[in-house]
Amino acid sequence: MEIERWRPKQELSEQEERIIERMKSTGKLFAFLRRHRHELFDEAFQAELETMYRQTGAGKEPLPPARMAMATLLQGYLGASDATMVELTVFDLRVQMVLDCLGHSEPAFSKGALCDFRHRLIGANMDRRLLEKSVEVAMGQQEFGWRALKSSLRVAIDSRPLEGAGRVEDTFNLLGHAARKVVACVAGLLKCSTDRVCREAGIPLLLESSVKKALDVDWNEAGQRTRALQVLIQQLDSLVQWLRRELPEQLVEEPLAGHLKTLEQLRGQDLEPDPDGGGVRIRQTVAHDRRVSVEDGEMRHGRKSQSKRFNGFKQHIAAEMELDLIVACTVTPANRPEAEATPELQKDMQRQGMEIGELYIDRGYIKSPVVESVLEQRGEVLCKPWATQNGELLPKSAFKLDMRSRTVTCPGGQRLPFKPGSVVEFDAKVCGQCPLRAECTTAQPEHGRMVRIAEDEALQQRLHKLVKSPTGRARLRERVKVEHRLAHLSRRQGRRARYRGVRKNTFDLRRAATLQNIESWQRHLESPRAQAQKTGVPSNRPVL
Repeated sequence: MEIERWRPKQELSEQEERIIERMKSTGKLFAFLRRHRHELFDEAFQAELETMYRQTGAGKEPLPPARMAMATLLQGYLGASDATMVELTVFDLRVQMVLDCLGHSEPAFSKGALCDFRHRLIGANMDRRLLEKSVEVAMGQQEFGWRALKSSLRVAIDSRPLEGAGRVEDTFNLLGHAARKVVACVAGLLKCSTDRVCREAGIPLLLESSVKKALDVDWNEAGQRTRALQVLIQQLDSLVQWLRRELPEQLVEEPLAGHLKTLEQLRGQDLEPDPDGGGVRIRQTVAHDRRVSVEDGEMRHGRKSQSKRFNGFKQHIAAEMELDLIVACTVTPANRPEAEATPELQKDMQRQGMEIGELYIDRGYIKSPVVESVLEQRGEVLCKPWATQNGELLPKSAFKLDMRSRTVTCPGGQRLPFKPGSVVEFDAKVCGQCPLRAECTTAQPEHGRMVRIAEDEALQQRLHKLVKSPTGRARLRERVKVEHRLAHLSRRQGRRARYRGVRKNTFDLRRAATLQNIESWQRHLESPRAQAQKTGVPSNRPVL
């Protein structure tokens, strides 16, 4: 089966010229995509997109993948649902113009076709390729002034919180929600009502609209809260025992096995044995890697700062500093450290033949593998260093560290060797006779001053030296560019995830980053410098 290839016209029709004329102030991206869609979806890239489909010779003929990819981009730009996007291909002239279906009275595709294409795009990792293509096309423009050699790139990495799409619930509601999923699944297998399953399985709490309503206790009283928990656990046990007796074979088959696994996971993470007897109680501390949502099992608790908490994911992007292009991005659960995202970002940049000459990060990424890689290649890492504070005593910065000889000298002149990742303790007798002891340490007389040497002490020393000079501080402030990229993504996507799970939200981030790159391409192409190159007339306007 040969897949039909999209061959959009390059010349504008009279109707398209009138539409574009009306989009001088708003909707300019539609006009830009209409004029440059053939560059983004050239023959080579269309051939790549076609590899998502198997040549079986049977089944419904797929729509042109490039056209579906363009529709997916427009959907992200408009923030439209699948159903709305289908209708827009009928009554929105801007969408019709870009998709080359002006005058059509029928939708360009169905809701199922759009959903199927998105799944194919994700399954084949072509959403990553779409982002890479936007970088390639933009970098190929003379307006960007791109160097032929892709080395010594100035790259900044940063992240932003993303609230998950799944509902976050407390322990009672989590357990009740998970149990309802089990009951609904069983009702489907037995082809009966959920009410019947609840009665036969001995879990009448689920007959009410909510578990807490069914328990009907004063939640401010600890005793009633404890008794309510015991009632809920007894009925959950009754449900599981009934399933083992009535449906032993289905317990190990999907989807019932998955729902039961979720229920057991929630019980294990949120409950613990009661030391006073009486069964179990709600866990007093938050369990490691705690699941917070039944519908989205990958959402996690996270912190953007000591005071700002959120539930969901973290979006990470790597942006080229000079060209305002996002070259790689990924998503992680909210509780994972920033360093865990960098291997994926680095791999995506290496796929594009990019090497980092200058890396701009915040302190959350300082322990990441990409930092080690940049330093090994004799690149430069720019990051605000950790503050060296010691109350009113002499700080670590008062000690002279010689990284070549690996020695540390205290303000009093005592000199000792050190190893990275160790703690140096100065001689107690020498410290006891030092006139600076009272200013240096409050240790007991039998101990001297201690200084902790970090594993990356050499890097930390360079960063401290950098932040002390006006030029260095100015260089550190350049990282604000990646923060601007994140702000634009936040405006485009909002603060809440559109999809559930890490992979689908990675797709959504890559789509938004692709649109961001296209807008950067448009901005550079329409800049005074580019217009001057195009017309041959010098421009006196400054290029920002």
